[in-house]
Amino acid sequence: MQLEGKAAIVTGSGTGVGRATALALAEHGCSVLVNYSRSKDAAEEVAAEAASKGVKSLAIRADVSQDDDCRQLIETATREFGRLDILVNNAGTTSFIPHRDLEKITADDWTTILGVNLIGPFQCTRAAAPALKADGGGQVVNVSSVAGVYGTGSSIPYCASKAGLNNLTLTLARVLGPEVQVNAVCPGFIDGAWLQGGLGAAFDPVKQAMVGRSMLGAVCTPEDVKDAIFGFLLGSRLVTGECLVVDGGAGKSG
Repeated sequence: MQLEGKAAIVTGSGTGVGRATALALAEHGCSVLVNYSRSKDAAEEVAAEAASKGVKSLAIRADVSQDDDCRQLIETATREFGRLDILVNNAGTTSFIPHRDLEKITADDWTTILGVNLIGPFQCTRAAAPALKADGGGQVVNVSSVAGVYGTGSSIPYCASKAGLNNLTLTLARVLGPEVQVNAVCPGFIDGAWLQGGLGAAFDPVKQAMVGRSMLGAVCTPEDVKDAIFGFLLGSRLVTGECLVVDGGAGKSG
């Protein structure tokens, strides 16, 4: 896909992977809607930086776990940009709960995590489908996790939500083809503020352990994940329903 003159939505794009992706889209001449749920100031800064590259950009608050918010988000993008070609479902949340501590997991953990990580991408994609199918077809890229592949991560509900997202990627690829490609990236450990806040003092030891497991001797940065997303956006039109693991081979190491 040629990105210049296209339009995109990136959910959860005030920080981290979403921020890197939104700014890269703008660099390629693609108008971009920067979505946030809490990080208003950060999202507005991203939108302003994207606009400085000569494209249309705006920051819009929406809770992707709420269907009305998702539909309003898509409506705003299509109204402001006149089209929609790309949806990056990046918004995510978790609770940091040791897997063995089953009793610590609450119903609220399940509701919140599944609502944002699994139901949210479905609702956004459903709302966006008619616009994505127009103008020659579009692309959806879901930001999943190796947690959904290997069953390791911040909590059991998080792992389940990402496994569900991987399956959703395939089923939506079947439903939305041939006009729309649907793929997912599955990052491993991402060196950034989200995991730093969640892991606290354990962040550096966990990071070093993951570096040691990686065949390439490194963990992900937001830029690495953005590059994987762009591998789908700029790559073959015949790739759909795929989940690409991006972890330096850590999950496959002996």
